[in-house]
Amino acid sequence: MTSERRVLVHPDAESLAASVAARFLTKVIDLLDENETIDVCLTGGSTGIAVLVAVAQNPAREGIDWSRVAFWWGDERYLPRGDADRNETQARAALLDRLELPLANVHPFPAVGDFPTIDAAADAYAAELGDTVFDITFLGVGPDGHVASLFPDHPQVTESSRRVVAETSSPKPPSERLSLTLPVLSASERVWLVLAGADKAGALGLALADANVASVPVAGVRGRKRTVFFVDQDAAAEVPDGLIDRERYWTAKDEA
Repeated sequence: MTSERRVLVHPDAESLAASVAARFLTKVIDLLDENETIDVCLTGGSTGIAVLVAVAQNPAREGIDWSRVAFWWGDERYLPRGDADRNETQARAALLDRLELPLANVHPFPAVGDFPTIDAAADAYAAELGDTVFDITFLGVGPDGHVASLFPDHPQVTESSRRVVAETSSPKPPSERLSLTLPVLSASERVWLVLAGADKAGALGLALADANVASVPVAGVRGRKRTVFFVDQDAAAEVPDGLIDRERYWTAKDEA
């Protein structure tokens, strides 16, 4: 059964981040009413980190028992631990260090030096991940249509047997990265893709047109229950009006 896809448009990047943050907090509360623990997969990038900053600034976060929430990442730059360009480092500064989280609840990708090779690091994260299914997966989208560190026309995009892959020739620096594969991302209950800027309009249009996945990796991501594209007006420029819920405001009962 194909999951539902929605495009929710916001006036600008700032209101986009605040709205996604508020929706995330509401959904976490709802999920914790139904489950003892939940698993959330984070993304990096300027918009992804802006969402985490907005979560930290939202008073609703104080009412959540974060000890019941585990955090993972969809991909990571293969750099030394603590490097300012790592998604983990940025996420900790934006939000995670402000939450009362047990150490075991945070699952960063390995860093340079943790394992003898990047392939061993990928295998180690796959073992740690096991059969975890994410309740919510955040993803950014590159202008070229890449998600996580799955880049157009690279063999990692079509990998179907491995859960974690090593990318050693990324078209954007750094060249070495670790990434979850499309089957793992699409096993998520909910996939929330957050896009801002006119340079993302083409990728969004191709994703919604079900373009070739090998060339437009974002076209291959579908959450099992729901796939939502949270975008600003600039990113929505090439999306047909029939696919957009404009000026649509969420409520606590609104499923996402």
